[in-house]
Amino acid sequence: MHISRLALDHYRSWSQVVVDFVPGVNILFGKNGLGKTNLVEAVEVLSTGSSHRTSSTLPLIERGQTTATIRANVADDAGQTTTYEASIHARGANRARINSGSSLYLRDIIGKIPSVSFTPEDQRLVSGDPGARRTMMNQAAALLEPGYMQTLQQFTRIAKQRATLLKQLNANVNNGQPMDAVLSGLEIWTGQFIEAGVALTRMRAHVIGLLAEPFAAIYADLAGAGEQVTLTYAPSFDEVLMFDDPHPQISEHFQRIYPGEMARGVNLIGPQRDDMNLELAGIPAREFASNGEMWTMALALKMALYEVVSAQRDVKPIVILDDVFAQLDESRRGQILDFARRQDQVLITVAAASDIPQGKAHVIDVAALRAQSQETDGDIAAMAAMLAAGRGAQSQGIEAES
Repeated sequence: MHISRLALDHYRSWSQVVVDFVPGVNILFGKNGLGKTNLVEAVEVLSTGSSHRTSSTLPLIERGQTTATIRANVADDAGQTTTYEASIHARGANRARINSGSSLYLRDIIGKIPSVSFTPEDQRLVSGDPGARRTMMNQAAALLEPGYMQTLQQFTRIAKQRATLLKQLNANVNNGQPMDAVLSGLEIWTGQFIEAGVALTRMRAHVIGLLAEPFAAIYADLAGAGEQVTLTYAPSFDEVLMFDDPHPQISEHFQRIYPGEMARGVNLIGPQRDDMNLELAGIPAREFASNGEMWTMALALKMALYEVVSAQRDVKPIVILDDVFAQLDESRRGQILDFARRQDQVLITVAAASDIPQGKAHVIDVAALRAQSQETDGDIAAMAAMLAAGRGAQSQGIEAES
């Protein structure tokens, strides 16, 4: 599988752009600020429904616009080409189409173009806050668990509504309403929150279970050392891992923390607080591992995701290497290049000529793409001005005749 053409409209810094890719290694070369990362990020969004760079889709839309569109022609191993389209909206649900067909939800095409991204932010998977690791879990599950994105969206909607209700109920209690009357309204939303949260937790547990063994094996191969690494899931609803039917225990947990939730106006437990545990020699890696070890663990985690998706889906995901060579030493550069060159398609962004890897590659001059894009924008603006002038002349003529 490979992307043969990518077209963007009003996506981040690109008003309009069309990029042609080839199978094998594609290098997007140009100085910082030209929009290289935005191009490969668009592939990530089309693939997983989200970006590792932002927690919402609003920043993906060009400033002053209401919709961004991503289109990609994807060729499979049989030579058949399919066009996938995603429309990101400032308001309302994000939509999608396949081969210009009927309108779908964006979640309906998630995973159709599997990809795995290696980025400068990957070290945060080890050293950063849990939000980065939850994003990784969500993107991995979107590729490996059918229906995951729908469940995640349902849970997110319920969580927001429940948090809003908690704030309202706290105000009611402060105004003298009895606690029992207040809690009766909360029970319904809590039940829905638990139901969606348990489903999400089970899918995440399955995905982390799939990644754990290859992660440890790949790290051992990359590091060449005897130290063992482990990856485990740390769910907020840990009752899911302890009981066949965890609903009663989770419900009891909520009953104990209702006062605290209302006082703070937030959901104190649930998948929105999940994490992954990464340990090196039995010690939390974020507290103990060196900078180099963290990078190796991050690379191993992404390579493990690639390996699992490839095995589970029987297709080689597109590999995205976004400005990672400037972050890595020579040894790790060689390791990731050796991995990348064995894949069907690789998209690499580099800012410095010295970072362009040796070997056969299709090099794309992003500065030339930017100039082309600006010429196209100018042509469109000129045409719009001519049409506006024409409409103005027609309007004046009508007024003169009347």
